[in-house]
Amino acid sequence: MLLYENTLWLLLAAIALDAVVGDPAWLWRRFPHPVVLFGKVISALDRQLNRPEFGPGKRRMAGVLTLIVLVSGSLASGAVLQAAANRLPFGEILTIVIAAVFIAQNSLYTHVAAVRDGLTESGLEGGRQAVAMIVGRDPKQLDEAGVSRAAIESCAENFSDGVVAPVFWFAVLGLPGLIAYKAINTADSMIGHKNEKHADFGWASARFDDLVNLPASRLAALFVALAAPRANGSPLLAFTTVRKDAGQHRSPNAGWPEAAMAGALGLALAGPRVYPGYTVNDPYMNGTGRKAANAADISRSLKVLAGACVVEALLVLTGALIASFF
Repeated sequence: MLLYENTLWLLLAAIALDAVVGDPAWLWRRFPHPVVLFGKVISALDRQLNRPEFGPGKRRMAGVLTLIVLVSGSLASGAVLQAAANRLPFGEILTIVIAAVFIAQNSLYTHVAAVRDGLTESGLEGGRQAVAMIVGRDPKQLDEAGVSRAAIESCAENFSDGVVAPVFWFAVLGLPGLIAYKAINTADSMIGHKNEKHADFGWASARFDDLVNLPASRLAALFVALAAPRANGSPLLAFTTVRKDAGQHRSPNAGWPEAAMAGALGLALAGPRVYPGYTVNDPYMNGTGRKAANAADISRSLKVLAGACVVEALLVLTGALIASFF
């Protein structure tokens, strides 16, 4: 049994609330965002357990312990919130608000649109400044096409782990699943790197993040492909590109929504990318597609993003209607 018998209705309300309100800047200027709190816990565990004197094996075990602490603590926190919501007179409203905080449709759209607006209003330098807020690659190495592709790739990948995955884990496990997922995802972004400091310590967090994102990445590819007509694209080409190219990506998950977006827009995405200090020589997703992306293509990706969010909401609505009859 989930949080309530009408869990999917609450989830649908949370999706709608996030779409309309997003993350109010005025609120998070006054209170720390829950993800910021996760970050502080992870940083503290990193300082205490990721010791320079530890060898690779000991660092890896310390990383496993960090993941166990993080997952068990976030599941427990979610269970406490869920129990409180069950008992409060307006507990369902509380549940909707908490779920909406962790769903990133509105903020993702806003950040990607800012790159388009930066390019159109301030030229290449404006686009570089805006894209630096959402990707880790070196913006100074990006031309207009590179800025545009980076924004579109971020749109696709973050749709999976910032929108579909939170919705999926709330639908499966309620608030405990949602909060645990966001904690795991935050750990991966902070310590799941293959650098000298975190290659061993962050190994468990990175691998577990791959696991929990696996179902969402496949669903995200499906939603993006179905939304391809919003950008005058072909769902068939999107599905074909996923089947052909998704497995070539260095990530077991990111390639799925990126390949779907590449096929939906007729663009070549991913490929060689320059990050501070190193270069990634990945193959292109939809390598026969157009590489000269521009601000208009970012707008097209936003249309696909909006359509994919609607497809996801319709799926939740369908599930809620079916559950109402059983």
